[in-house]
Amino acid sequence: MTHMQTLTIATYNIHKGFSHFNRRVVLHELRDRLRELDADIVFLQEVQGEHTRHGERFHNYPHCAQHEFLAQDIWPHSAYGKNSVYEAGHHGNAILSRFPLLQTLNKDISAHRFESRGLLHCEIDLGRRRIHCLCVHLGLFARGRRTQTQTLIDYVRSEIPPDAPLIIAGDCNDWRNQMSRAMAVELGMHDVFHLHGGKPARSFPARLPVLRLDRIYVRGFSVLHCEVHIGAAWQRLSDHAALSARLQHHE
Repeated sequence: MTHMQTLTIATYNIHKGFSHFNRRVVLHELRDRLRELDADIVFLQEVQGEHTRHGERFHNYPHCAQHEFLAQDIWPHSAYGKNSVYEAGHHGNAILSRFPLLQTLNKDISAHRFESRGLLHCEIDLGRRRIHCLCVHLGLFARGRRTQTQTLIDYVRSEIPPDAPLIIAGDCNDWRNQMSRAMAVELGMHDVFHLHGGKPARSFPARLPVLRLDRIYVRGFSVLHCEVHIGAAWQRLSDHAALSARLQHHE
């Protein structure tokens, strides 16, 4: 008998935990919204690992790293990949998980010195099966993104077995959708919204999404449901919309 395992995942560029124009700390609301998604694994971008000045300026700024604050009580396992480092602190990608992380690795995929970008790789133990999860944040410029996409493809080919279930999610800044063909041809991976509705999701700007910047690519899963999270409760939190998907893994 085939055992079906379902998995809910989400990806979200959290804009370093601040509202538009950095006026308000929105981490508490953000945490509430993320919990409502009831995701097993959450892929986050623009996560502030440390900032020495925010605590002085904002009374409600958490005392711990943002991924630890967001994971509290719900996701017992988390990993953070430091990408961009500056005098006051650093930010990067994070993965929050209900399941144990067997190993994590953070790889620098910056295309040039003006933009620090990374790829956070976690192998996750679902009990019956292990899956690989990569959280990515690609650059703003097309040429750099092409290089980063190729780096990502080369990394997957060299580090992850071809038959292993794999999820790659994050902010790809790929508004012309030039990445999907390479992901399909080279890795056999497809975006969940493309599988479900023919096109990647519109996710930016959050108030009225027109650009398709964020992605959830999968291999070894079928897609049961996917959703773009917009509306009153979400639009004050980040400039990106959160995406979620319910996946089914066939054993």
